[in-house]
Amino acid sequence: MSEEAKKHNYSADSIQALEGMEHVRMRPSMYIGDVGVRGLHHLVYEVVDNSIDEAMGGHCDTIDVWINEDNSISVKDNGRGIPVGIHKKEGVSALQVVMTKIGAGGKFDKDSYKVSGGLHGVGVSCVNALSNHLKATVYKEGKIWEQEYEKGKALYPVKSIGETTENGTVVTFTPDDTIFTITTEYSYDTLSARLRELAYLNKGLTISITDKRRTDDEGNLVSETFMSERGLPEFIEYLDATREQLTAGVISMEGEKNGVPVEVAMVYNTSFSENLHSYVNNINTHEGGTHLSGFRRGLTATLKKYADNSGMLKNLKFEIAGDDFREGLTAIISVKVAEPQFEGQTKTKLGNREVTAAVSQAVSEMLTDYLEENPNDAKTIVQKVILAAQARHAARKAREMVQRKTVMSIGGLPGKLSDCSETDPEKCEIFLVEGDSAGGTAKQGRDRMFQAILPLRGKILNVEKAMQHKVFENEEIKNMFTALGVSVGTEEDPRALNLSKLRYKKVVIMCDADVDGSHIATLILTFFFRFMKELIEEGCVYIAAPPLYLVKKGQKREYAWNDDQRDLIVQKMGGSASIQRYKGLGEMNAEQLWDTTMNPEFRTLRQVVIDNGTEADRVFSMLMGDEVPPRREFIENNAKYANIDV
Repeated sequence: MSEEAKKHNYSADSIQALEGMEHVRMRPSMYIGDVGVRGLHHLVYEVVDNSIDEAMGGHCDTIDVWINEDNSISVKDNGRGIPVGIHKKEGVSALQVVMTKIGAGGKFDKDSYKVSGGLHGVGVSCVNALSNHLKATVYKEGKIWEQEYEKGKALYPVKSIGETTENGTVVTFTPDDTIFTITTEYSYDTLSARLRELAYLNKGLTISITDKRRTDDEGNLVSETFMSERGLPEFIEYLDATREQLTAGVISMEGEKNGVPVEVAMVYNTSFSENLHSYVNNINTHEGGTHLSGFRRGLTATLKKYADNSGMLKNLKFEIAGDDFREGLTAIISVKVAEPQFEGQTKTKLGNREVTAAVSQAVSEMLTDYLEENPNDAKTIVQKVILAAQARHAARKAREMVQRKTVMSIGGLPGKLSDCSETDPEKCEIFLVEGDSAGGTAKQGRDRMFQAILPLRGKILNVEKAMQHKVFENEEIKNMFTALGVSVGTEEDPRALNLSKLRYKKVVIMCDADVDGSHIATLILTFFFRFMKELIEEGCVYIAAPPLYLVKKGQKREYAWNDDQRDLIVQKMGGSASIQRYKGLGEMNAEQLWDTTMNPEFRTLRQVVIDNGTEADRVFSMLMGDEVPPRREFIENNAKYANIDV
């Protein structure tokens, strides 16, 4: 068989078993991150990643995902089908090896896959180990093959159940509820956001998702299909749809540099935030890495050279910094690496050194051509850079004021802060409370040993629409920086966050359960997402959940957090109960606030996590930006989740 034929002959011999999977069920978090909501959805991504690998190899163009009525998941592709022949080393079907051996997969055979995503072969066998039941159906070589498993163990040998003219694989699995004890209910929105992202990253690939649990207004199953003909430029247009563009169109390139396939798309807008999204083999590398360094190097060097040659900088009294070139920039960098080396706390930082030069060179060539061919856009970009530099100098002065207050002794803390007596940040929590009235109640009801209270006056600044120095000059934001003990900004990176002196490891946003309260909470979250994202990523930010109702009948009193709970309590009390609707925290006394919202034994806190950084960026921009129609459409589509005051 020729070398070329070997590359396309995906057979049982292509599968290499590396090690057993005894520890997966015992230590699931080692393999999928956690056993909460994020880990549950990660199971789907692992199965989809196998299909994506087939697509990246040119063997698959359609992937279908179903959320079934019982919250099981089905993933189907029209790839070559997982090999079913007998594996020489293991003595059983290669399908069984793939499904029951950790590290067994075609992606370890360079002839089968040049590049691949996922957890490097851990994928589908790990999903199998963490499922009550999994069924794999393979359409290959004219036959339909099938095998079922329980908790990772095969129930019977791979068998043929019929004939077919199709090729592909279908995997259906039910997560193990003894492992995923928090929930086994899948979020359609979470899965669809990731599948949309994958469609943009793999142009020409059609990906659909169908939710068999829900129907739309016309009685059809809720479903979406994603397919991008242009790839990253379309992705940029989607992400930046609610921002005002500075340039005529998306700047993009696709090619191979030094053996590394590189895709880049970018656009400048009128916002003041920098939004860079980087991917390696479809994995979102939110910690960045060498590909992001290469992008920044190529961008800065090329734009600075153009700006110098244009003469537009001659009257500027200070140096342009690298950060100035990225203000108002939305960019996506996607590279394909045969053997990616990941670093960082969550293993999402690319470490391959050869990628830096490849991306830098690609960006430099792309930008040089664009600037020469579009002189008007080039001038607009340089003017934006100059404006950013001027704002950076103003922001530095404002930031220094914040940091001077932060590093001072206890006397430098905000006057409104009621601090706790505990000094170990791991044991301390701070409540950011809407309004002085509710803040006063919270101060009375708290446990002074470990709970601090910082009242915020009204609605804080919308940082999505504010220049950086305006953010640092805002009194409420200065108070948050100072109370938390964090410092922000260096000459190299004005947005760099220093958490070494963080005073509380739990930051709780506590607002009224009404429309205004939700708006204030969103403003605070926007601030954290844009200026303290590391706090969210480290799991430090929470939203308090005060009750909506107090149900009373005689001496009986119970709290309800939603309408369904309220109705059940009324029914349990025999009807005709008195119902008090809390429209604000101030309507509760200190004891009630402690019992329902602040007492660690009984309260409900919702941890803020970023499931999908690109989608979070888009939603914050849409909700807090200037464009009204997209915001109205979002609210109408999500009206059933909204708080509406009547």
